[in-house]
Amino acid sequence: MAFQNPDDATIHRLLESARRIVVVGLSPKPHRDSNRVARYLLDRGYEVVPVYPREETILGQKVYRRLPDVPGRVELVDVFRRSTELAAVVDDALAARVAALWFQLGCIDDAAARRAQATGITVVMDRCMMVEHAALLGRNWRCRRVTPGEVPSDGTFARAGWSTRSVRCC
Repeated sequence: MAFQNPDDATIHRLLESARRIVVVGLSPKPHRDSNRVARYLLDRGYEVVPVYPREETILGQKVYRRLPDVPGRVELVDVFRRSTELAAVVDDALAARVAALWFQLGCIDDAAARRAQATGITVVMDRCMMVEHAALLGRNWRCRRVTPGEVPSDGTFARAGWSTRSVRCC
């Protein structure tokens, strides 16, 4: 059985209820997607907790080496890791008793996602948290759906085959 992402209403509730988001693979480099998404989340009032193997702080936040090292309740984990490493991330998520896992665009492992779901963890896979947040909760972004195969001509951004949402800053 193939993995299926939750519907938009479930994703909306997940993003709306979470206040603390752990970002596994949060790079200290500002041009990296993980850093850009984390800054977006910080700007929207979320507490962002970095998990990264080498830094002491990223974006002014204390860095933890592994997901199970993060103290307190872990509501939502945004994962920026290679697909081949997602099974190990699920192991860490089970040890940390996380409520939800979000595998970013290009992070795909159906077996790992199904294994996490089987334990009651909500899983979103191969979607960008920033794009979904802007589309479902964003108030300062213009958002609209992009139909499959459509190339937006109004200045919006979409990566063909990666997302069915188009987002552009006001």
